[in-house]
Amino acid sequence: MLNEKPMAGIKPEGIPYRVLIIDDSVFIAKQLSKILTSEGFDMADTALDGIQGVTMYKALYPNIDLVTLDITMPRLDGVSALEQILEFDKQAKVIMVSALGSEDLVKKCIVMGAKNYIVKPLDRSKVLERVIAVLKQ
Repeated sequence: MLNEKPMAGIKPEGIPYRVLIIDDSVFIAKQLSKILTSEGFDMADTALDGIQGVTMYKALYPNIDLVTLDITMPRLDGVSALEQILEFDKQAKVIMVSALGSEDLVKKCIVMGAKNYIVKPLDRSKVLERVIAVLKQ
């Protein structure tokens, strides 16, 4: 199989990109995980709120390549979690995940330093396209 397309989740050196998913919806987290693992990405971990997510990011650092971060979560929302992750690591690659109608919050997050966003409901090709674009930045 010489013409096999390389999997999007594998770095040029042959190891998978590691992703942290921060989302209070177990359904969305599973969906993201399924889309990404199908392309060879390694799921480093999943956090169900912003506090847990920031703690996990710090524990996994520097062995984390990408974070998907839900905007609306209990205890610590995605905007505040983004702020704390970027305070800890200015180079963090974070993609916001939001429902329709959160455009203003998404814009705020991009200005703060998020690299891109994904809108729910998740579209497999858009998720992969945006994740790949961010990892190539």
